[in-house]
Amino acid sequence: MQPFAKAQLSTTPNGGNKKATVEERIGLTDVTIHYDRPGVKGREGKIWGTLVPYGFTDLGFGTSKAAPWRAGANENTTIEFSTDVKVEGKNLAAGKYGFFIAVGKEESILIFSKNSTSWGSFFYDDKEDELRVTVKQKTSDQPVEWLRFEFMNQTTNSATIALVWEKWIFPFTVETDVNKNQLTIFRNELKSDKGFDWKPWAQAAEWCADNNTNLEEGLQWADYAISGQYIGEKNFRTLSVKAKLLNMAGKATEADALMKEAIPLGTMLDLHGYARQLQSAKKMTEAAAIFKANYKKYPNQFTTNMGMARALSSEGNFKEALKYANAALPQAPDPGNKSNTESIITKLKAGKDVN
Repeated sequence: MQPFAKAQLSTTPNGGNKKATVEERIGLTDVTIHYDRPGVKGREGKIWGTLVPYGFTDLGFGTSKAAPWRAGANENTTIEFSTDVKVEGKNLAAGKYGFFIAVGKEESILIFSKNSTSWGSFFYDDKEDELRVTVKQKTSDQPVEWLRFEFMNQTTNSATIALVWEKWIFPFTVETDVNKNQLTIFRNELKSDKGFDWKPWAQAAEWCADNNTNLEEGLQWADYAISGQYIGEKNFRTLSVKAKLLNMAGKATEADALMKEAIPLGTMLDLHGYARQLQSAKKMTEAAAIFKANYKKYPNQFTTNMGMARALSSEGNFKEALKYANAALPQAPDPGNKSNTESIITKLKAGKDVN
């Protein structure tokens, strides 16, 4: 029986370099970086331009005569995006890429290669480049022994990713189209088992209204929440979200008709929330009418007493508003609501509108 000549036991990586993975979500996009972490190991001042050559060089092995740095050690550094992104303002499709850097003295070229499976950059081929961007590296007074990637300056749709090693930092911005990605997720999930219920259809429609985007498709989703075969349901939520979308589309008459149908179906909290939305839209007269109708349907509750206080305050009747606020105070369900009610009482006593 012949021995297995290629069989090897697992050991630590070559040179004591550390394997690492960092993954974070930018908006709805998962970004995953796999890399090997070389250490400075007493070579301060001898990393850039010496250990890591500037530009593109012949490494003396492999087929590449103009190879960039592999942005780490050992195997390829790879970076993967679950959706399309922009890197330094340039489009990059979803996928997994080999990540290389042609290091310069003041600025460097970051390379995203379609080849993510090679070992290092010995076989680098610029024909496999998917994207190149140029960035200015930065220096830091705080040395970093083991190379690492960091996610910084994060917003709802962007982040700065930086390779940090020794005293140099190579940052690049990644942006995602959160709205586009969210809509893609909705479309896919509504075709799954999640679509067999009116609530996800209403949720998707509400998102369109809240973000003032994709209103036409949002109306289609709202319609399906109301009248979709087997799952549609006419209730306050489904009717009111369609009404909101209709208003945003400039169809106020249709929206008003739907809300007249929705209001009798609303719970106490539904109606209170709707009245507060009307107030936010500066429709104080309409809001006051809903607060009063809610009180008539659910009298002397904390929520409806507070609604009456707001309604009467908006009409300048602070004395009557104070009676309802005082009635609400001992009904407050928690310390936060109690504190808010006390604040409203103070304003009403001073003759100030609480809205």
